[in-house]
Amino acid sequence: MKSVGIICEYNPFHNGHIYHIKKVKELYPDYTIILVMSGNFTQRGEVSLIDKWEKTRLALNYVDLVVLLPFPFSTQSADIFAYGATQILKHLKVNALVFGAESSYDDLYKVAKVQKEEKFHTLVKEYMSDGINYPSALSKASYSLTGIKIDKPNDLLGVSYIKNLMDTNIHIKTIKRTNDFHQSDLSSNIISASTIRNLLKEKKDIKKYVPKETIEALNNYHFTEEYFPYLKYKIISENDLSIYQSVDEGIENRLKKYVIDANSLDEFINKVKCKRYTYNKIKRMLIHILCSFTKEEAKKMKNIEYINILGFNEKGKKYLNKIKKEIDIPLITKYYNNEMYDLEIRADNIYHINEKDKENEYARKPIY
Repeated sequence: MKSVGIICEYNPFHNGHIYHIKKVKELYPDYTIILVMSGNFTQRGEVSLIDKWEKTRLALNYVDLVVLLPFPFSTQSADIFAYGATQILKHLKVNALVFGAESSYDDLYKVAKVQKEEKFHTLVKEYMSDGINYPSALSKASYSLTGIKIDKPNDLLGVSYIKNLMDTNIHIKTIKRTNDFHQSDLSSNIISASTIRNLLKEKKDIKKYVPKETIEALNNYHFTEEYFPYLKYKIISENDLSIYQSVDEGIENRLKKYVIDANSLDEFINKVKCKRYTYNKIKRMLIHILCSFTKEEAKKMKNIEYINILGFNEKGKKYLNKIKKEIDIPLITKYYNNEMYDLEIRADNIYHINEKDKENEYARKPIY
């Protein structure tokens, strides 16, 4: 019984994701399809439009098993996000990984190989010392050593996936993404998740771009902007913001300076943003502050400590039964006495802070 992995956020689940899953089924017929999925907070520093349980419910119409990428990995840079996700795939004994990319696999592999060399890291440090932000320094150093330009988010993640799986037997396949996946040309029925989120903010119809199940799930959705009042209070009331993960190099002074007069999250980020700090890096940082994710916690949570099962169908259940004795970390389906799990619950409770009839996260069981 073989399996293939997909690493995803599904914010929200749309037609492009269905296309991707269909391609995976064509490439690997009869394989168990396993999702490693971000929960209620995502890699770009966004809150998920719908919660992790609804995302799981939607995904199980198309895949066999959904497991959670824990908060300490899902809300961080591409390298940490990819490390956590690929660790889970290794623990689950997957045979293959498929992801979407703009560049060819060969180009991504060449860049990944170079990025494991010392000369690459030396170059990155040099560029950063000139005031270039980390993603730009990565891209510039990679180009300098390979002549290959890698600067799209999915390609950067892809390079990180390959780096982490290079010395394993996991087979990697890429699905070539077209401009339709990212452009805001609304004539296509496949557009990016960020474009869909923007359409929702503008109260526009998105039925063309998502399955009907997503429309039903979006009866109750969250925008990151809703949490700005809580974030503003936290920043104003905290004496030392530098204890939180990714609050570095004195950026806490800019946060304190600009938060008072900012009337929206977007206005605040644009005031804080500077050459060294990208928009998305600041958004991730703000999620860490909102959820009180400290540097001390991050130091303790360097590796995947358990696999949190969110949902499965009969095929997924059979796969878990087949491999569970081979997995050397706990497979969990209910409350687990662990600091990383407690952080997840904390973040989930913050995510649901405005909801009156929220289910108790401690009592939730996998969807079957």
